[in-house]
Amino acid sequence: MENLSTTAAPGSSLWALLLATLGSTASQPLGAEAVCTARPPAKYSLTFTGKWSQAAFPKQYPLFRPPAQWSSLLGASHSSDYSMWRKDAYVSNGLRDFAERGEAWALMKELEAAGEKVQSVLAVFSAPAVPSGTGQTSTELEVQPRHSLVSFVVRIVPSPDWFVGVDSLDLCEGGRWKEQASLDLYPHDAGTDSGFTFSSPNFATIPQDTVTEITSSSPSHPANSFYYPRLKSLPPMARVTLVRLRQSPRAFVPLAPDLTSRDNEIVDSLSVPETPLDCEVSLWSSWGLCGGPCGKLSTKRRTRYVRVQPANHGTPCPELEEEAECVPDNCI
Repeated sequence: MENLSTTAAPGSSLWALLLATLGSTASQPLGAEAVCTARPPAKYSLTFTGKWSQAAFPKQYPLFRPPAQWSSLLGASHSSDYSMWRKDAYVSNGLRDFAERGEAWALMKELEAAGEKVQSVLAVFSAPAVPSGTGQTSTELEVQPRHSLVSFVVRIVPSPDWFVGVDSLDLCEGGRWKEQASLDLYPHDAGTDSGFTFSSPNFATIPQDTVTEITSSSPSHPANSFYYPRLKSLPPMARVTLVRLRQSPRAFVPLAPDLTSRDNEIVDSLSVPETPLDCEVSLWSSWGLCGGPCGKLSTKRRTRYVRVQPANHGTPCPELEEEAECVPDNCI
């Protein structure tokens, strides 16, 4: 026993170093992302820009009762312990109410509960609604090393339960805060209503489905308002830009994007993409009666009607009326 203790003494410092290393490694979950060490906390300006124009999304574009618009923006800065929404996951009751009806009360209570009980939410932020498809709104938010993630949602109005947003955008890169971050936003289905079009009546999804991204080919149904089979992908519906605000005695106002603005309407300095919309027609009607003298050639007709008018150089409509020769067989 004496030999053992004598041998261990010279290597005690080595053992201490090894244990300290193992202890610090064990304190982090396996496969976890690098811990943010940026100091001090940072503030950002967030600008949401709607790009939902009739040129980019001509199919069933809402023009009235209500016209195309965006709800208020609701978001939070949080840690990895919290998720406001996530693709392929079920939404909470609060987010369901927000996505379907624009009601924020339940979602706000969920955010407050996450902040008080789990301390995973640092702060909640919001921005005013945009009363048109192509407009902008902005707000400010704060992040800290342990709460460096940002999530938010904006409801597409009108729609069954569709929204755009950001899920857990990390504004920290190791030991520093990002100076700027920009993301294109695409429509998502909350999985709680089965409507296919912007103005679909309420039709609850039972059982509830998970959040899915809406694409030009999914859902694969011609009635879907975002169904553009000629496109590989949809153009972005919106864009978000976050710019870090410098700490100074006087508030820093970031340079505004190069936009031509009028009230809450904006037009990109770049040309707006035009999405071609092909003509859609109904099935042929039944053939009409074959008129004319008995035993002599005559004509019969059938018709169809336009279901969707073409737009932006889409395929034009075919003939809507067709004739065929016939011999009356129901005459006296």
